[in-house]
Amino acid sequence: MKQLTAFQRDILYIVGKLKKPHGLAIKRKLEAYYDSEVNHGRLYPNLDQLVEEGYIDKGEKDDRTNEYTLTNQAKKKLRQRRNWENLEQIL
Repeated sequence: MKQLTAFQRDILYIVGKLKKPHGLAIKRKLEAYYDSEVNHGRLYPNLDQLVEEGYIDKGEKDDRTNEYTLTNQAKKKLRQRRNWENLEQIL
């Protein structure tokens, strides 16, 4: 998790909150959070990298649309990250 960018961590949080989101749903949530446009050239390479690193599973929703889910590894790492963030607030 430490090697991920903040943008990649944000993608993981969004994928974890939504039920099997497709790329455009993830894009919309990111744009709402950042209050600016997120282009395809930024989103999809980051999704692909998260798939390659084992954080996200990519499946086909239909012939043109992929859907994404968190892997168990990602869920574990996100819990560890949240615990670390909570610890930092106490200190």
